[in-house]
Amino acid sequence: MSGKQIKRVSLGVAVLTGALALTAAGTAEAATTRCGTGDLAVSLGEPKQLEEATGQYDVPLTFKNISSKTCGLHGVPGVDLAGPDDPNGPVYHLPRVDNGVRVNEVPPGTTATATVTVLSPAEGSVGSGGSTSWTPSKLVTIPPGETEALSADWPSGLPVLRQDAATRPGSWVNGILADPPAS
Repeated sequence: MSGKQIKRVSLGVAVLTGALALTAAGTAEAATTRCGTGDLAVSLGEPKQLEEATGQYDVPLTFKNISSKTCGLHGVPGVDLAGPDDPNGPVYHLPRVDNGVRVNEVPPGTTATATVTVLSPAEGSVGSGGSTSWTPSKLVTIPPGETEALSADWPSGLPVLRQDAATRPGSWVNGILADPPAS
């Protein structure tokens, strides 16, 4: 073989090796089945006021893998806040912000969390449709890739300013992040 032929063969082997490595990585990601609604339990953590935004709170939305197998949980869950009647109706559908992780394996008994950010009304504030004071009674969520919902009781002391018609509302749901391992 000439020097050019050896370089071509070496280049071909390097390209093939890289392609196989990418295929193997893609297969490893796909090997973990996405968590189904029946694999999960959901709970809400304590609201925490944001220092940089007066009246805005983060509420942890935690998904626990209650199945006996590791499953994948990534993306942004659907979140509706349900409560009493309001000029906008009894359900506030929160917009999604896809800022979570692309791949997230959740072993049995462990959790992953999305954060729900909400804006509470300030004195004299008026939301969409004339809404002034609305406190949800529960959060209804659909895990990413699923169609069945889970629900959790909303913190009773946390009212939400309804901004159903706003282009940049002060309430939304963030993508799912892996929780740190328990120590």
